[in-house]
Amino acid sequence: MQLSENEILRRVRRVEIKTRGLSDEIFAGKYHTAFRGRGMSFSEVREYRVGDDVRDIDWNVTARTERAHVKVYEEERELTMMLLVDVSPSRLFGSKELTKKNVITEIAATLAFSASKNNDKVGCILFSDHVEKFIPPKKGRSHILTIIRELVGFQPTGTSTHLSEALRYLVGVNKKRTTTFILSDFINSEGDRQKLEDALKIASSKHDIVAIEVYDERDRELPDVGIIEVEDAETGQREWLDTSSGKVREYWLKRFDEEHADMQSLLKHNRIDRASVATDGDYVAELIKMFKQR
Repeated sequence: MQLSENEILRRVRRVEIKTRGLSDEIFAGKYHTAFRGRGMSFSEVREYRVGDDVRDIDWNVTARTERAHVKVYEEERELTMMLLVDVSPSRLFGSKELTKKNVITEIAATLAFSASKNNDKVGCILFSDHVEKFIPPKKGRSHILTIIRELVGFQPTGTSTHLSEALRYLVGVNKKRTTTFILSDFINSEGDRQKLEDALKIASSKHDIVAIEVYDERDRELPDVGIIEVEDAETGQREWLDTSSGKVREYWLKRFDEEHADMQSLLKHNRIDRASVATDGDYVAELIKMFKQR
């Protein structure tokens, strides 16, 4: 549905009022505490000492001086946050008051205001089966509102989800280390599995990545309401299901759990922190829990 300019502005304002309050009251300080020290910049070169990481050896200086030297890094005072936001059709689903898109938008705005409060830059990559839009990292309230406006009113052209495309783009466009949040329902296209595995390996070695899964309870469990027609939002495939059948409901649950477990295993293998938020859940509690665990 194409929103009018006035409706987009009204929604942006509502999101700002809610999420700025959450950021100010709950996340002030917690964001920077959780992610400080992850962004490192080169400071100097000194002679190698016992216990130094051999991966930090500067081979050019070592060869020139004929004595082992290592690169010394220091924590960057200024961090850069990147938001990788899934805008594929499946995000429009929601069985309760909020859709997955609503929750993703609110979480993204809360994180962005938290970063802005710490004077950090925030950028955004909107993706579906390709990168739909890139918003370069900048500071300031007006920039955050620009990002929220895109999250509210953006109309994607893609019809499926290829997370690998967003990750490859992230690596290509950000040479310095960033703190990156992936906001998605992680219903990724089956054909993207191998590419995603490779992209996660590369991206997680260069950036501090956090995955935030937003799902609806009906993604996982079907209600017992008789025969219904369901449609895959990304493939357009339709089928009739007899939800009064325990076997049908069991199969639906099993399929979701298996796909979810596979994705979680892939993220864990690449040492990516994870959080899961239901559309009717408390995403504030989940974010605070995640921050405290870091």
